[in-house]
Amino acid sequence: MDVVYNHTAEGDQNGPTLSFRGIDNASYYRLQDNPRFYNNDSGCGNTLNLDHPFVLRMVMDSLRYWVEIMHVDGFRFDLASTLGRTSGVFDRNGPFMTAIRQDPVLNKVKLIAEPWDIGPGGYQLGAYPSPFLEWNDKYRDQVRRFWRGDAEITARKVAQRALGSAIRFDHDGRHANSSVNFLACHDGFTLMDTVSYTEKHNHPNGEDNQDGHDQNFSDNCGVEGPTDDVKIQSSRSRRRKDMLATLLFSQGTPMILAGDELGNSQKGNNNAYCQDNSIGWVNWDSADKDFLNFCQKIISFRKKNPILRQKIFLHANLNDTDGTPDVRWRKIDGTEMTKDDWHSPNLNFIGIEMRMANGTSSYEPGSGALYLIFNRGEDTWITLPNSPEENSWSRAFDVDDTKVDPDEEGKELIFAQTVVVFKLSTKEKN
Repeated sequence: MDVVYNHTAEGDQNGPTLSFRGIDNASYYRLQDNPRFYNNDSGCGNTLNLDHPFVLRMVMDSLRYWVEIMHVDGFRFDLASTLGRTSGVFDRNGPFMTAIRQDPVLNKVKLIAEPWDIGPGGYQLGAYPSPFLEWNDKYRDQVRRFWRGDAEITARKVAQRALGSAIRFDHDGRHANSSVNFLACHDGFTLMDTVSYTEKHNHPNGEDNQDGHDQNFSDNCGVEGPTDDVKIQSSRSRRRKDMLATLLFSQGTPMILAGDELGNSQKGNNNAYCQDNSIGWVNWDSADKDFLNFCQKIISFRKKNPILRQKIFLHANLNDTDGTPDVRWRKIDGTEMTKDDWHSPNLNFIGIEMRMANGTSSYEPGSGALYLIFNRGEDTWITLPNSPEENSWSRAFDVDDTKVDPDEEGKELIFAQTVVVFKLSTKEKN
């Protein structure tokens, strides 16, 4: 459940007195040196003061109520950096973080932080303590830009995101699922609008199109908004599939915005919270059946392959059984990447040979390997990694369903703008 404990509806000094302001204004809110005015780390007029023991107790009692009485199984904390502020400064071990981690009821449920607010030092992606998971907006932005074709978003950056953003999260014993990877959320464009609109269209919100985020990293693929052009429709469908495949094949915890699996659109409105009409509704009747089937297929593939959802970060550590690294980066010719390769501005191909990490629980089957390919470039023939004699690679998942046999040298064709997965398995005996 999405919960907002960072501010109240009473707003700033010009807002109404509804409850807490009239009860004990100085205790419930963070005030400026001139106590007439409020600190506004949330952007909504005021900031709740979780330094105060009774305000903290109110929040904790509220959370326990939702778990014990209403049976909610977890929370997403809106603007969680505000909740972590002590004397106005973010502190990962502050009163709220400490209280929730030691609470015998709350430390057993899902805890997801939106790791920022608009106050000083508010952007804290990767700074939260375990067991918090965190929304990863860098994942969203860089995956959108990669598939849009932005030259400055190199394959190296997306490769980091595909392995769970270890540069942000691999510390203090945190698990590789700490990063909540997403392509769209309730704020901003839907996935369909990300490939259908270059600009936001928020005029129905009544703020002269000034509201909402301006950096959507979107692309209309040739026409702004709906179109009957079959070629543009195909391009949009392919890019949505590429982005979703990237999401489901990345280490971390994937999050899909409700309605994205159906091709839901908000008509280019990226701030539709204020609309109580069809703009923000999920239209089940007009579902994109092809994309829905693709979503079901790719989710099933992730569930069947534990290699894609590991709790241990992959750092090319050698496997205890055969000395094989848990991850290798490959080029088109099947050889391993070098440091210089990663810095090539023309690198549009990511090849990840992946295995289970050491220390994985015995109940997770760890045999075999996957070879993930993200091809932002043109059609290309690739060489698969070498495999032991008793094993062979087979194409297990392909965004493009067109079947193409290997050439005489055993090379595999990877189509332009697509994601492919090969699986290493034991050869069938004659």
